[in-house]
Amino acid sequence: MEKSKIHPFKFIVLVIVTTFLMGSSFTVGKIGLNYVSPLLLVGLRFTIAGLIMAVLVRKRIKPEKLADWGRIFTIGLMQTAGVMGCIFLSLRTITAGESSILTFTNPLMVVMMGTVFLGIRYRLLQWIGAVVGFIGVFITLGFHLQLTVGTLFGLGAAVFWSTGTILIKQWGSRFNVWVLTAYQMLFGGIILILMGVTLEIPRLTFNTLSVSIILWLAIMASIAQFAIWFYLLNEGDPGKTSAFLFLAPFFGVLTGWVLLDEVVEWYVYAGGALIFLGIFMVNWTFKKGTANREGDIDQMAKPLNG
Repeated sequence: MEKSKIHPFKFIVLVIVTTFLMGSSFTVGKIGLNYVSPLLLVGLRFTIAGLIMAVLVRKRIKPEKLADWGRIFTIGLMQTAGVMGCIFLSLRTITAGESSILTFTNPLMVVMMGTVFLGIRYRLLQWIGAVVGFIGVFITLGFHLQLTVGTLFGLGAAVFWSTGTILIKQWGSRFNVWVLTAYQMLFGGIILILMGVTLEIPRLTFNTLSVSIILWLAIMASIAQFAIWFYLLNEGDPGKTSAFLFLAPFFGVLTGWVLLDEVVEWYVYAGGALIFLGIFMVNWTFKKGTANREGDIDQMAKPLNG
């Protein structure tokens, strides 16, 4: 396993910062729903983030073929429009903590999709981790299978994220990673804005707080979070880094409790703990050459959006 190039203290600080930005975005987003309708809010977030990143990557090599732009559009449809649309719709009816826990079951679903669609072979402990994680989902939902609209959207976010991950696994090598990220966010953001003005009653209240929330989500929770995460993946051990994804829903629950006084039932904590354990097992047990056909699960599970 490759030795990390980052000083341990710096690694810990950056992991906490990036996972805090990931997790707290659920709470900040829920506050933003007081001022902006869900799809419009997330559409503005990623359109702004995509435009800023497009300017930053303007000198990097871009696709020449229309088919490749179509692939980036499809990734944006899944990874940004699908994932973030479901997250922000779920926040209307469930807590920020519950939404973050359900969304971050993504690495568990990647194991199943990777096996079915890519023929990837995973180790026994990774399969055990997936089973443990899905038991955690069952417990988080209250020991029953009666799904509310909010939980369906939360799980839908994980499904879209996993689908986007599979597409990135298949097509990502065609593109510069920063160009791919910039334009999939931009395309996804534009789709969400169009959905926001056609599929819901658009609502946008302009004041200092609403503008601050949109800019925070676009710049800090999207661009800055993504840059730090990829720095950690590139400079350190990807498997070990990805294992710390479990901190993101922890911060989602914590910030929901601090900022929104959200009451989380005990079984959500119990289920969340099993989900975190499952994700930890799925990522931490990876050794190069034993869990994949062409790449590795931690590269598949890394978020492009935060």
